[in-house]
Amino acid sequence: MTSGIKIISENRKARFNYEILERVEAGIVLKGSEVKSLREGKAQLVDSYAGFIKGELWLLSAHIAKYPAANQFNHEETRERKLLMHRRELDKLVSRLQEKGLSLVPLKLYFKKGRVKVELGLGRGKKIYDKRDTKKKRESEREISRMMKR
Repeated sequence: MTSGIKIISENRKARFNYEILERVEAGIVLKGSEVKSLREGKAQLVDSYAGFIKGELWLLSAHIAKYPAANQFNHEETRERKLLMHRRELDKLVSRLQEKGLSLVPLKLYFKKGRVKVELGLGRGKKIYDKRDTKKKRESEREISRMMKR
């Protein structure tokens, strides 16, 4: 693991459900109570996705738990959060998303030099038979590693 990077949450289900073609990093606009909650590791990326709203990139339905000490200044747990990227990168993503069947899926949420970053994957949804193949491959690799230990 590279120094200065602390992973908060990882979306393992995304790698199973999507064939990841490209990865990009984005900053995220957060409230103070959200950052404190993330420092405690209380976030989930399952079922979340990124999308464009009025030309801006947003992280949708990502769950960041409420911070108990924030009282009345707390945040909404699944609110829309703006993602920060350069305009060139955004334009490139928009053109890639025009292709049929591509989606932007958050893969990781992590701290990098004190800032919260999101790793987004440009992915194509897997079909059921692709998921079965992935599962079979993983099981056969486990079996081979067991045999090698003996």
